[in-house]
Amino acid sequence: MAKLSPQGFVRAYYPYAKEVEYSEGVPALVILGFASFESGWGEKVKGNNFFGIKDSDGVNGNEQLIDTTEYHKTDKFKYPVIKSIIKIKENLFKYLIKDYFRKYDSPYESFLDYAKFLKRNPRYKIAFTHSDPYKFAEEIVKAGYATDPNYLVTLKKVMKMIEKNINNPL
Repeated sequence: MAKLSPQGFVRAYYPYAKEVEYSEGVPALVILGFASFESGWGEKVKGNNFFGIKDSDGVNGNEQLIDTTEYHKTDKFKYPVIKSIIKIKENLFKYLIKDYFRKYDSPYESFLDYAKFLKRNPRYKIAFTHSDPYKFAEEIVKAGYATDPNYLVTLKKVMKMIEKNINNPL
């Protein structure tokens, strides 16, 4: 897919995010924030997977093997393909890997699966107690959604860009 501007991303995907917000209770701003951050504003979307949701088995045909980066406190993690492990600092390693990710027929299916993924995973339950989308997103990150130590700071900046384009469309 092509990289979109924040305005273009909102124009293209806000209706799907809003529909999923109504059906699943995940704020549309959260859906678009994570989707745009994870996908580089749509540029890195493969198989309509906007969220980097991994496929646990890699064997039933609804998966794809994709390059990604992970961060861990040890150099002992296993992945289908490890390209390199770089020690960033004491107790922090950056992995350049290939791992299995889900694929979808449409952006809507990706957004819906993301919301259902959050709802069925007990570690994200506390997020659903917040009506403020920023608090909702913070709880998801705090619960271990991403391994990047700067994830939340960047996500909040992305969400503010999206919010501006939702509230002030051209």
